[in-house]
Amino acid sequence: MTSKAERAAGTVRVPTVPPVPAPRSRADDYDRLRRGFSWQVARDRMSGLPGGRGLNIAYEAVDLHAEGPLAGKVAMRCRDLHGNVTDHTYADLATGSNRFANLLCRVGVGRGDRVFSLLGRVPELYVAALGTWKNTSVFAPLFSAFGPEPVRERMRIGEARVLVTTPRLYERKVAPVVGEMPHLEYVLLVGAAVDTSGSGAGDAGAGGPGRIDLRTALLDEPDDFEIPPTDPEDVALLHFTSGTTGRPKGAVHVHEAVVAHHATAVFALDLHENDVYWCTADPGWVTGTSYGIVAPLTHGVTMVVDEAEFDLRGWYSLLENERVTVWYTAPTALRMLMRYGAERARAHDLSALRFVASVGEPLNPEVVRWGEEAFGQPVHDNWWQTETGAIMIGNFANLAVRPGSMGRPIPGVNATLLVRGEDGRARVVDGEVGEVTEIDVVGEIALRPGWPSMFRGYVHDDARYAACFAGGWYLSGDLARRDADGYYWFVGRADDVIKSAGHLVGPFEVESVLLGHPAVAEVGVIGRPDPVAGEIVKAFVTPRPGVQVDDDLRLDLLAYGRRKLGAVAPREVEFAASLPHTRSGKVMRRLLRARELGLPEGDTSTLERL
Repeated sequence: MTSKAERAAGTVRVPTVPPVPAPRSRADDYDRLRRGFSWQVARDRMSGLPGGRGLNIAYEAVDLHAEGPLAGKVAMRCRDLHGNVTDHTYADLATGSNRFANLLCRVGVGRGDRVFSLLGRVPELYVAALGTWKNTSVFAPLFSAFGPEPVRERMRIGEARVLVTTPRLYERKVAPVVGEMPHLEYVLLVGAAVDTSGSGAGDAGAGGPGRIDLRTALLDEPDDFEIPPTDPEDVALLHFTSGTTGRPKGAVHVHEAVVAHHATAVFALDLHENDVYWCTADPGWVTGTSYGIVAPLTHGVTMVVDEAEFDLRGWYSLLENERVTVWYTAPTALRMLMRYGAERARAHDLSALRFVASVGEPLNPEVVRWGEEAFGQPVHDNWWQTETGAIMIGNFANLAVRPGSMGRPIPGVNATLLVRGEDGRARVVDGEVGEVTEIDVVGEIALRPGWPSMFRGYVHDDARYAACFAGGWYLSGDLARRDADGYYWFVGRADDVIKSAGHLVGPFEVESVLLGHPAVAEVGVIGRPDPVAGEIVKAFVTPRPGVQVDDDLRLDLLAYGRRKLGAVAPREVEFAASLPHTRSGKVMRRLLRARELGLPEGDTSTLERL
């Protein structure tokens, strides 16, 4: 990339987990990187729009390459549900996104208007995102698995003016609630043609949104588009996160986020221009946008895009056939692969694969070590949130991986732990917070604001946004401890921590220990109310295939937990064929707890069923 000039506090048990040696890497020494890095330097390395007209995500991701020697390079290799593969070069993406931006202009959609997508991982999704950014409109991706109610709620909160979807998804998930979306004017339809007579671009209004056949419409648009001046603080993205019981939160991100996407892809994913890269995340989740669209394209890599969901044979075949070098996936997927053994991975030629990373929920040590057995290298965990917009803490390619640790803060990220109150959250007194200075003491992860991809607000909810900050820190709501070398170890969400007989129990630690039992494929741990202990630890266990489930296994697991964990071991074990997950891979402990206690389940719209 050329520069502008060139163009409740308490100690917890520390697991004795041996580090995994670091592979050779082009990455620099961590401490030297932190000393020499600043976000201003990272900003200066972005090209910016020609003529000093600002910073636009789509220009950095596509047009910059399409104007140079990478124009003919494959930017996306897309595999559809039938296994058919199509290639799209950087020049193709530039042209397609130009046409999409022209279409938005033609129907009067402009700066700041919200363009939503309800699509699977099809080429039109990526064209729509890039074209929306070029037009200085706001892109808001939704999961295609959403039902009508979560679609309605998010599009209503986000004041959607345009929706890009398929005829089938429109009829099933939008049409039943379209009357409750007062701002929606246009629906751009991808795929099998539908009758759009009487509902063209000029006919939106009392009869509902105008429906346009997207593929036909794009053929009539010019290939060229001049991106308007774009201020780095112009809104670019709207990502929704589920509320625990309340309505979804719409996190606002700006064009300057591209600075963090680009830099962190090197630090945390060791991504370089000659890589073949596969991010399995759906763009409806922030990972699928930040690291499934923006970051890889800014580095000029070839991205693999697979429309299908998890499939054991299909995934291993794709890794082998496409010679994937960097793979970013979800913990749930890795745990499912692990169920079937490392020999299934070793049956394929994965010699091109040099870096594996995962995000969504902290990786259990067993999964990290299994990566070495299956792929010849550990899986690199990292930590971030929808609100942070980019990876904040990670395991770097040139540092030994400590299985179970999230890693160390990214250069430019000022992270700390804050002292907790009785509710588990950071203790705030008169706006002041206290930092944890001791080793291996649990606190709430907090970040000093100022990184480029930090969210700029929640849509229509200033009070909720303000509550995320105190004492000059962003409060994440996640609990962790920090070891003597500065590695962070996830404990759990503040509202997940179990208080049992005077002990504060992090569910992730219990889950990780039980996952080491040879009969266990996956675990979810909650606290169940108890009149004596306050709460007791209960584990929901999914056994490995072929394991016989009976009382002997239950007793064996309870004894195993006591040997490993002592007083904080599970008191109850319940077997489950599967556990509920979010689409980002998190076990939904909140949902397990609600079902156990007969409470309302709250927002389950992001529930994943792999």
